[in-house]
Amino acid sequence: MATHTTTPFDPEREIADKIIAALEAGTPPWRKPWTGGRGCPFPRRHTGESYRGINVLMLWLEASEKGYASPFWMTYKQAEALGGQVRRGERSTLVVKYGVVEREDEDGTEERRPYLKAYRVFNAGQIDGLPASFIQEAEPAVNLGTQPDEGLEAYFARLGATIETSEDPRAYYHPARDLIHMPPLVTFHTTQGYYETLGHEAVHWTGGSARLDRISRCKDRAAYAFEELVAEIGQCLLFATLGLTPSIDQSAAYVAGWLEALARDKKAIFRAASEAQKAVDLITGRCGATVAHESEVAA
Repeated sequence: MATHTTTPFDPEREIADKIIAALEAGTPPWRKPWTGGRGCPFPRRHTGESYRGINVLMLWLEASEKGYASPFWMTYKQAEALGGQVRRGERSTLVVKYGVVEREDEDGTEERRPYLKAYRVFNAGQIDGLPASFIQEAEPAVNLGTQPDEGLEAYFARLGATIETSEDPRAYYHPARDLIHMPPLVTFHTTQGYYETLGHEAVHWTGGSARLDRISRCKDRAAYAFEELVAEIGQCLLFATLGLTPSIDQSAAYVAGWLEALARDKKAIFRAASEAQKAVDLITGRCGATVAHESEVAA
């Protein structure tokens, strides 16, 4: 008689897979310095308390993917207690709770053991009948009047990449079309945010098959995570080469997240930095190592 085995439920692996999968859709939603697009509000419990740690990333990803504008998440029973009803067919999102339980051994010794509890929540946008305070509309794109930097415009123009701009509120490199897509500059909160994002995508562009051919090696999720690491380090190196100050605080948090995903490969950061330097060398070889004229990126 054939025996059937089931894979044990591993919430940590499910979370890691979810985070790495976000790379396949372009820049992760927690690094979005422009307005408009699908919702990605900081996630909160139905009580208003903010989520922490890995749950923030998980719920951010889900909100971005599904277009939820409300920051509020709750269990099925919590929704019912508020007079709400989860709509038929809606799927829940995994969150986890870490804690420590204290136990006393037979010899009287107290022992503290960590535990992980997984449970499922729904966004307020999946629930009918909630009080109006839980419902929010998606963020529209806003013309903030952000101005271009003429020196950096001329610099990236020399790259030779096709840079497409549309109302689509996403920034990404499209390997099949071999182009960089950017949201409108005026929808970015800062001029620097626009050019840092463009620099990030320009590093991806260097990995196209006609150039350094890194992208073709992205056959699995770990490879996508590595490519994102290359792009972020490359963007920082490029700005430093140009004598500009990259937003290290934001980049450090971003890079740290992908290093955690690549934790099994202790040498990943060194290989990524090497690939990033090759990308920057290609960019500066085409565009130069300085901006054409005295330029200060407005904050």
